[in-house]
Parts: sequence; structure tokens; C-alpha cells
Amino acid sequence: MSIKFRLIIMSFLQFFVWGAWLITIGTYCFNTKGWSGAEFGAIFSTLGISSILMPAFTGIIADRWISAEKLYGLLHIFYGLVLFYVPTVDSPSELYYVILLAMLFYMPTISLSNSIAFTILKNNKFDVVKVFPPIRVWGTIGFIVAMWITNLTGNKASANQFYIAAIVAIALGIYSFTLPNCPPQKLTNKDSSWIESLGLNAFKLFGTYKMALFFIFSMFLGGALQLTNMYGDTFLSDFANIPKYADSFVVKYSTIILSISQVSETVFILAIPFFLKRFGIKQVMLISMFAWVLRFGLFAYGDPADNLWMIILSCVVYGMAFDFFNISGSLFIETSTDSSIRSSAQGLFMMMTNGFGAVFGSFVSGYLIDAYFTTPTGKDWPNIWLSFAMYALVIAIAFAFMFKHKHNRSEMENITH
Repeated sequence: MSIKFRLIIMSFLQFFVWGAWLITIGTYCFNTKGWSGAEFGAIFSTLGISSILMPAFTGIIADRWISAEKLYGLLHIFYGLVLFYVPTVDSPSELYYVILLAMLFYMPTISLSNSIAFTILKNNKFDVVKVFPPIRVWGTIGFIVAMWITNLTGNKASANQFYIAAIVAIALGIYSFTLPNCPPQKLTNKDSSWIESLGLNAFKLFGTYKMALFFIFSMFLGGALQLTNMYGDTFLSDFANIPKYADSFVVKYSTIILSISQVSETVFILAIPFFLKRFGIKQVMLISMFAWVLRFGLFAYGDPADNLWMIILSCVVYGMAFDFFNISGSLFIETSTDSSIRSSAQGLFMMMTNGFGAVFGSFVSGYLIDAYFTTPTGKDWPNIWLSFAMYALVIAIAFAFMFKHKHNRSEMENITH
């Protein structure tokens, strides 16, 4: 079995074990359990909280004390065991802590999977910029396959979705122990400071203007992603309140419509090598930010009838908005940090996007929608999406002027050495 194929299996299963329940846990909580929106919102917030607490520190462990692939395997096994317990939970307050524990194990594996793939590919003399995106695209495919399996087997409202994810997660954990070794980069200086000894060096990156800006903008873009995850399906479903749209395909199959976004990811991931080598990391990240502007703007004017094309195009644009920042950002970390702190730095990137960014996006957007865009007749979705578009536009303009990073082709070639 080739190295690339083994990494494809890892990438596919990495997101399969998340996609099996992430999109449908809302249906489980609302329809099966009958819990309130506030109770579900608290449960969903565990994704952001766990992303703040865990990825950077598990990256430190991988950099200092244990091989990355072994830590990755242990985390997935523990994640699967926790998911097996989820169906026994009957109260939202208990499920909050159970899902939080599951996310504490799962969220750091996303950045660890990147570090493992980069290390193995470089050790085998592959061009990471060229080879990694086609491998990573199988993660998105895994997410889509899991989502459709859960739906087509009639389990989107049942506890079986957690069993599906649990079984595969444990299998992935066991499989990861067969991957090539990715040993920690141990310090050799016996006079190293306690900060170096504990592997906290990556946090020093915040002391560099360029890296600090990168992490701050990562947080803001993470907030934009959370807006899509939180409100996309609710937005489409709310068209049911308008008589002429109540029986439309969009209302009946809103989840299928939104899955176009994941399909789009698979296409744009494959385009990343061309864009990176042609335009450079900064320009690709900037394209992502303007894609978020377009994503939200199209939603603002879209509807299930004459302007259905806007909703569809918004879902297509999502692939560029999501992939171009997340994948190129991960590669930026790979090219801009020392090998001894690379797993830690990838964890910091994860912490800022899916951690602080997710929490920021959740709380601020919720407050603004309740305070300014909610009326007795419902939510003012056009202005909600326009406000989100303006937010993304401000971030894009600020990034263009403040973040200095000159592109040259040798920068991309350095990743392979």
C-alpha cells in the first residue's frame, strides 16, 4: 500500500467520524429529545471551547514527548469510546459535558492529521504543496459520505449516528498505529528554559508581528465559518414561513442543498496547488476572504425561486472561502515555523480558527441577531447576511493592507525540503 494511499485513508476517516453526527445532532436534540434551542446551542459551543483548550497543547506533546501518529491514535480511540456513551444520555446538561469530552479528544486530531501528513510526505521526498491537497480532499469526501450514510440509513434523528462514528473512530485509532513514525523533535540543549522544556515555544510566535497578525485574522475568519455552520440550515428552513416558498425543494431538502458546499470543497482543494504557486499564500488567503463576502452577499439576495441560483452559487463559493484559508494557512505555518514547534504551531492555528473564532462568532452574532435583526414575525435574514458580508469585507481590506508577505516560488519549494 503506497504512502499516499495510506494518508488518503487517514484523511477520509478523520472527517467521516465527525460528519456522521455533526450535521444531524441538531435533529437528534430537537426532534428526538425535544430539547430547546438554548440547550442545543450550549452543546454546539463545545466545539469552540475544546478547540481553545486542546489542539495547541496536544501539538506540544507531539513535538516533545510522543510520536504524533501514536498520540493521534489514542485520541481517536478515546473519542470513539465517549461517543459510545452518548446514546445513554437523557439530559441536555449531561450531554453538554459528554460532547465536550468527546470534542476535547477529537478537535486536536484535525491539526495533528495535518502535521502527520506533512511529516510523512516530506520524509518520503514528496512535493507537499502538490501532493497534500489531493490527499486532504478525501477528508471532505469522508465527511459527505458519512453525512449521507447517516441520512440514507434513517439515522439522522437516532442515536445510531453516534455508534457509526464511534466504531469508525476506534478503527481509525488502531489504524494510525500502522502509519510511519513521526517522532517528537526533542530539545538537545540541557540549559533550555522551562518554556522550551515544556514545548511552549510556539506561543512565542505571537511576539512576531507577522505571525501575530496571521493568528488574529485566523480568529476572525474562524468566526465567519461559525456563522455558516450555525445559521445556514435555519435560514433555508425559514423560507417555509413564506407561503410561496413553503413547498419548495430548498425547504424540503435544505441539508442536501447545503451539502453542495462540501462537494465544492473537494474541487477547490484540488485547485490550491495551482493558486499557491501562481499567486502565493497571502493572495490565496485574501481570495478566501473576499469569497466569504460573496458567500454571505449571495445568501442575502437568494430565494428558492427566481434567485435560487444565488443560493446554489453561494454554496459553491463556500468551497473557495473555506479551503483557500484553512489549507493555505496550514501550509503557511509549515513554511514559516521551525520544525521543532511545527505541531504546536498547527495546534495554535486550530485554536484560533475553530476555538476563539468559533466562540467569538457564536456569541457576537447571536447577540446582534437578537438585538437588531429579530422582529415579532421572524428574523431579517437579508440584513443578517449583509451585515456578515460587511464584516468579511472589513477583514479582507484590513488583511490586504496589514499583512505583509512577499510571494516567491522558492517559498513553496521549501516545503519539500
